[in-house]
Amino acid sequence: MAWVALFFAGLFEVVWASAMKQSEGFTRLWPSFVTVAAMLVSFTLLAWSMRSLPLGTAYTIWTGIGAVGAFIVGIIWFGESLSPMRIAAAVLIVSGLVLMKLATPA
Repeated sequence: MAWVALFFAGLFEVVWASAMKQSEGFTRLWPSFVTVAAMLVSFTLLAWSMRSLPLGTAYTIWTGIGAVGAFIVGIIWFGESLSPMRIAAAVLIVSGLVLMKLATPA
């Protein structure tokens, strides 16, 4: 169950990062509200998953999901560039996440 919570914590990290971009420096009300609410959910789920998962594993997976998710959202919704180098970087992050999962008992 900790892994499921961690996965959703990572998804909520993507939500708050995307909403923060749309908040324009916390000058827009609703995106700012979504940012704070998603942060609370994300941090709560991360903290809950850390009760049984090692710190290094939980934090690495959480930030990795957030990084790759934000990369994908940036391309799809914000029109950010998609280049072979950026794709390679994302693949390396995902590879690291898989290795971290495989190296962690539970």
